[in-house]
Amino acid sequence: MAQHSFHLKANWTGGRLGNGSIEIGNLNSTISVPTELGGPGVGTNPEDMLIGAASTCYLITLASVLANRKLNIFSLSLTSEGIVSEEGGLHFERITHRPTIVLQKGATDQEIDTAQKAAERAEHACMISKALRGNVEVSVEASVTVEEV
Repeated sequence: MAQHSFHLKANWTGGRLGNGSIEIGNLNSTISVPTELGGPGVGTNPEDMLIGAASTCYLITLASVLANRKLNIFSLSLTSEGIVSEEGGLHFERITHRPTIVLQKGATDQEIDTAQKAAERAEHACMISKALRGNVEVSVEASVTVEEV
């Protein structure tokens, strides 16, 4: 069974209000505690990166599931929201993915239903969602429409 290794390099200067940098693959970024949590808000932060990882994994998985279902997609987009709670200690509470799937004109009701089910299936198949399961609630609120004439 194949295994794949990914390596991140990081450095940090200062205490909680300091900043640092990360480098992994094609990502090079300054990092710090976000302003929402009382930090300087320089560059990106772990909260953004966790939502980013969950969202990009979900979107790529959704595109694959839709392609496997042989649906004719006009457009596919996504917004995601992450909620961090301070109740009971700082923790990631939930991530909600809101994909917008627009099928090409002429799509049938069955194809619309298939796309809706694909949106749910992708969340269950996504590697990052699987890694978060049991710790962070991940949900999907999909919008499936048909291209207007």
